Amino acid sequence: MVSRLKTRSRGESGRLTIGVHASLSAGNLRATLVEHRRAFPDVEIHLVDGSSEHLISDVANSAIDVAFVAENYPARDDKSLSVWSERVVVALPEDHPLASRDVVHWSDLRHEVLVLPQRGPGPEFLKLLVSKVGHSDPCRLLRHDVGLDRLLTLVGAGWGILLALEGATGAVYPGVAYREVHDMDGPTRLAFRAYWRQANCNPSLPPFLAILRERYPDLSGALASG
Repeated sequence: MVSRLKTRSRGESGRLTIGVHASLSAGNLRATLVEHRRAFPDVEIHLVDGSSEHLISDVANSAIDVAFVAENYPARDDKSLSVWSERVVVALPEDHPLASRDVVHWSDLRHEVLVLPQRGPGPEFLKLLVSKVGHSDPCRLLRHDVGLDRLLTLVGAGWGILLALEGATGAVYPGVAYREVHDMDGPTRLAFRAYWRQANCNPSLPPFLAILRERYPDLSGALASG
């Protein structure tokens, strides 16, 4: 019992609740979780999915320990740090004309049927779409409140094109191809930040943040001040 309490106080065991709204099939978030799992196998990771607003609210209410979201939410009582960015991609039927191209431009999406997730980064995708294509263009949006796996199944069945992040490209679905989305400056990216409460007392949180500092040494100053 004493040994268990000591490991818990050092953050070597216990539970860490992490809010995510991006796919874990590939990318930086997956790599970070894998590294933490190897270093702290006795820490139970509990993942919570949701939109940026919901996850930030969960952090503020102490429902989750740390959240990774693709938008900047200034919060007076919260700590945050910039971590990584992910390229925006489209998942499209492999027999779609755009699948023959190396990259897809935002202007190519003007007359397409777009499948838009209501969960995860869906609101960020909608903002991007409006900023890149405009309000007046006749994009037909099909909104679905289901997980990424079901949306990719719809794409493979020919229901439309899905905006996603590069972390989703590790998932292979029949009939689905992925292409980067570019604008005039090249690939479009969404920047991610990690958020946590300054008053969070969970001992498992500091070791997790330390792993982020090791993976992103340019952020060490921000983390040290937290």
